[in-house]
Amino acid sequence: MFESLSDRLAGVFDKLRGRGALTELEVRAAMREVRVALLEADVALPVVKSFVDKATARAIGAEVLKSVTPGQQVVKIVNDVLVETLGAQAADIAIDVPPPAVIMMVGLQGSGKTTTTAKLAKLIAEKRRKKVLMASLDVNRPAAQEQLRILGEQVGVATLPIIPGQIPTDIAKRALQAARLQGFDVLMLDTAGRLHVDEQLMAEMQAVAAASNPAETLLVVDALTGQDAVNVAQSFGGRVELSGVVLTRMDGDARGGAALSMREVTGKPIKFIGTGEKLDALEPFHPERAAGRILGMGDVVSLVEKAAQTIEVAEAEAMAAKLSKGSFDLNDLLAQFRQMKRMGGLGLLASMLPGMAKAQAQMKAAGVNDKTLSHLEAIILSMTPKERAKPDLLNARRKIRIAKGAGVTVQEVNRLLKMHAEMGTAMKRLKKMGGMKALAGLFGGGADGAPPLPGQMPGLPGGLPGLPGNFRFRK
Repeated sequence: MFESLSDRLAGVFDKLRGRGALTELEVRAAMREVRVALLEADVALPVVKSFVDKATARAIGAEVLKSVTPGQQVVKIVNDVLVETLGAQAADIAIDVPPPAVIMMVGLQGSGKTTTTAKLAKLIAEKRRKKVLMASLDVNRPAAQEQLRILGEQVGVATLPIIPGQIPTDIAKRALQAARLQGFDVLMLDTAGRLHVDEQLMAEMQAVAAASNPAETLLVVDALTGQDAVNVAQSFGGRVELSGVVLTRMDGDARGGAALSMREVTGKPIKFIGTGEKLDALEPFHPERAAGRILGMGDVVSLVEKAAQTIEVAEAEAMAAKLSKGSFDLNDLLAQFRQMKRMGGLGLLASMLPGMAKAQAQMKAAGVNDKTLSHLEAIILSMTPKERAKPDLLNARRKIRIAKGAGVTVQEVNRLLKMHAEMGTAMKRLKKMGGMKALAGLFGGGADGAPPLPGQMPGLPGGLPGLPGNFRFRK
């Protein structure tokens, strides 16, 4: 997400950081490079012009030119303008209305509308503790209603029974009546799409809106279509009263032009972003966090939230008890790898950590990716329970057996053991420094020595000793 834009901007700001002073000409030259980076990211031209004008006006002020750290001041100004462009504040979904709150999902065919409907229903049911009913109004696309029914079963959300031959407005009325009678808090209407914006599509959406009086009308657009996503949003916004936008496939959009253009061009907030194919891969959109990722400042808040969602409490408590004694065996290391996978893998974690842009590039060059975690897991799983508990037992003969079992080389087994030894040394140092209280202080735990989240333990990105460049598994 935003990788190419982030890389370009990092190159611009690297030239500014550490400089003792900046002239107005240098600031303007940097802003010209920012302009090129935004255009290459497929950001709409009017948005680029507005963005650069705002940033330049602030950056050539006395605040920067007289600052002790002018380079950092320019980065901060660009960050502030980015946040403003993306929407300033996160826009919540309006479902705290007299039930049932109707959410109408609209968009073109192929934008991921039906899957997004199920993802959002799951999120509302789990995070907001609402009783949700989904109904498919798509009578044109073959098996569209059946697709939503199957997705409903997968996410544990009720769907309206299918009655063949009904028109969309009749389905909407029946869904509304069923939601009222059965005490549903939220009703989600998955409307039909087309391959392009046309009069029939708009007329159908307007009729459904009139029949259901939605509290939210969310436009689902594919971020990978770049500038065209903004054009689609403008077309829909001109005909239907939209309340927000959902950008799908953001995990595959390295440029980010659609996200940066959407709010300013349409005036509608981005409320959610799709970050993967899994049914829990939908996140509320936070402009300040997105700006942090773009500028390489990370997104630690989202990282902690993700850790909290995936944390296994019993596992964390057992880990905390062992760490308080200065103990850290290969079973603990395996638990850390699995926690990282649950949180989205090395790539996602690295994108959320501040200052990890260069480390990400090193990891990519070294062939370190999410498969690396699977290889490391395979090595540990090829050991006996006794070997995992006591790594000192691993002599040359045992290492050969483990390497064959995991499909790796003995050198790779040795690298894993070296990593574990370094982490064990770190644990012993922490014990001398005060044990869990010191660990909590270092990794954001409470003052009472409450254990940090597993995703923040030493050995995660930023703490994996020598991982980038050291682990070169055979492809």
